[in-house]
Amino acid sequence: MANLLIPTALRAFTDGKSETELAGDSVGALLGAFAEVYPDVRAHLYDENGALRSFINVYVGEDNIKNTGGLDTPLAADATVMLVPAIAGGAGAADAANAKGGAGALWKGRL
Repeated sequence: MANLLIPTALRAFTDGKSETELAGDSVGALLGAFAEVYPDVRAHLYDENGALRSFINVYVGEDNIKNTGGLDTPLAADATVMLVPAIAGGAGAADAANAKGGAGALWKGRL
């Protein structure tokens, strides 16, 4: 069984679990099993066409599956798979905080 590491953003749908062990011979099979066990996570992983959402990065060990075969990437029985949702941000948010004197002001000139 592979070990799936669950990001904080999805733990509300997994009873707070940060990881789980699931069977699957490929990343796609593993994620399918994950969505079966925790059905509410499906909408956060897949788009309306059933494709993995573009902002979800999946790593097997240190390898991004975008470079190893996508959802068809094979898994060893002892694999560690990590879901990593992309995080957005930028100078616009920092500028708004700086203008208000908020926490972003601490970083002014360091971005």
